[in-house]
Amino acid sequence: MSESPVSKKVVPVRYPWRIAGTLVSVLIFAGIIQSVAFNPRWEWGVFAKWFFNPVILQGLGRTLLMTLVSALLSVVIGGALALARLSSSPLLKALAWGYIWLFRSLPLIVVLIILYNFSYLYDTLSLGIPFTPFNWGHFQTVNVLGQFQTAVIGLTLVQSAYTAEIIRGGFQSVDFGQYEASAALGLPAWRRTWRIILPQALRAILPTGFNEIIGLVKGTSVVYVLAMPELFYTIQMIYNRNQEVIPLLMVGASWYLVITSVLAVLQLLAEKMLARSERKAVSAAVPRRSRIWSRVATQRRGLSEEVS
Repeated sequence: MSESPVSKKVVPVRYPWRIAGTLVSVLIFAGIIQSVAFNPRWEWGVFAKWFFNPVILQGLGRTLLMTLVSALLSVVIGGALALARLSSSPLLKALAWGYIWLFRSLPLIVVLIILYNFSYLYDTLSLGIPFTPFNWGHFQTVNVLGQFQTAVIGLTLVQSAYTAEIIRGGFQSVDFGQYEASAALGLPAWRRTWRIILPQALRAILPTGFNEIIGLVKGTSVVYVLAMPELFYTIQMIYNRNQEVIPLLMVGASWYLVITSVLAVLQLLAEKMLARSERKAVSAAVPRRSRIWSRVATQRRGLSEEVS
């Protein structure tokens, strides 16, 4: 007579600390929502009045333009500095290292103030060959370094130093065998970098690079020291007149949250596209490798038959 199988009761695993942590988090979040939503001193009516105000939107546009121009220039200059750091020339390495050391050490606000007062040091700026009489033009420093130009140059100088280290780290993350294999193919240096090394380095560059751009967006608020009407300075001038400090600061904080959230979504999409292209490359490489191995096996089989 066969014995009936003993039924075992499955007991789910309990996580009491996880449940307790969730409850505490919900209570804290609910308390924050209650204090912010039902406290009349936040003045949400004033917030709604100024959020889409044309003056605020003009300041927002200047902030976005500064961020875009500074980010593009910092990528170009930072890429050149990264390649100089990776080059075999001691002079280029030393110059790039000195630039990165200097502008990573100086606070952004100090760089902006020095540039804004550059006309005190130099009345005119000349374009020519040093220590020679060759000059192609003289420009008044006050006319060249306006508020917007000073802000973009200052942001670019500082951001390029950080971008250079990010790009250099991305290139160094690529396996050295990739460099050797691309060199063995006889490709020019620029094509090896652009077609083989850079696509692999982007996987390491993109996440940190987007974080730096997000930091650059918030760094534009320091430009208020130049009295340039970007987003934060515009908000500051308005609340200095009407004394509605908190709701206007919330307007600025909300716009910064919108910008950084959009950049975070773009970062996620870019990472997904890179991951998808990498999977396609791997899936395409597997049949190619199988065909190569089958061809090699066929050749070996033919050689063994000839020998026998």
